[in-house]
Amino acid sequence: MLMKEYRICMPLTVEEYQIGQLYMISKHSHEQSERGEGVEVVQNEPYEDPQHGAGQFTEKRIYVNNKLPSWARAVVPKIFYVTEKAWNYYPYTVTGNCSFLPKFSIHIETKYENNKGNNDNIFGSEPRDEETEVCFVDIGYDEIPERHYKKSEDLRYFTSKKTNRGCLQEGWINTQEPIMCSYKLVTVKFEVWGLQTRVEQFVHKVIRDVLLLGHRQAFAWVDEWIDMTMEEVREYERTTQEATNLKIGSFPPTISISDTPLPSSSRSGPNSAPSTPLSTEAPEFLSVPKERPRKKSAPETLTLPDPGRRDSIFKLPSFFSWNSSPQPE
Repeated sequence: MLMKEYRICMPLTVEEYQIGQLYMISKHSHEQSERGEGVEVVQNEPYEDPQHGAGQFTEKRIYVNNKLPSWARAVVPKIFYVTEKAWNYYPYTVTGNCSFLPKFSIHIETKYENNKGNNDNIFGSEPRDEETEVCFVDIGYDEIPERHYKKSEDLRYFTSKKTNRGCLQEGWINTQEPIMCSYKLVTVKFEVWGLQTRVEQFVHKVIRDVLLLGHRQAFAWVDEWIDMTMEEVREYERTTQEATNLKIGSFPPTISISDTPLPSSSRSGPNSAPSTPLSTEAPEFLSVPKERPRKKSAPETLTLPDPGRRDSIFKLPSFFSWNSSPQPE
């Protein structure tokens, strides 16, 4: 298990960001989606939690095959999705992801405050099992993947016409008013011996890139949403989600993903990050075929399901030889 806390400051108030976040997620999902790839919204409806009060429950299917690195594409079905369930009790949210991989899960707990990211006890002062790394994400000056760079979203040069905020200078967090911080406690688990550390580090890198891009866009698009009411942004969210679902198209998954219901309801909001049901067995593609014992001199091989052939062989050297900081391809 690898846990990190991300802190992303924004030149907004917590109240403003509630609208901006909903707008950004909907628009970003639509832009990043294409036929067979992207974010399909399955459910998005109000939900009442006995502890946190009124909120919103959302379930999404994230089709990501073409966005995976080559080593992952080699061992997953052509079409598959990750299920994301989120309970939004703004300014507190909980998100849980479950995938086709047994023993893999992502939990994200989020809180928002009007400060510069200096609250070290926002998730409670109780000691954790191990030291949690705190990662500050600078939306103005942290490097973004080249494929996602747009000059119009470069916050070093962008100025909002409606709020007159922008052109973030180095050290802007110390002088910016208003300012808020999005605190995210992210736990990644991939409990497979020999792969755990590299996979967990890789997933955290992907999550950090997503957080950086999304928060940059939320402010770069501020003039599009700053005058919206909650009712207006919810209507925008609804129509955009419908368009995104149509854009992705209807593709039956080539694998079966089943979620074990939570104790009280399939949509019950947990007090902390929801746990993803984990199988006790390792993924089949990581297992050595039992009917063919390996010889010590033989290369590493892997049996993959193939509709045309029952004994298709995939060689593993590249799968087990990532660099210390793997990059998605």
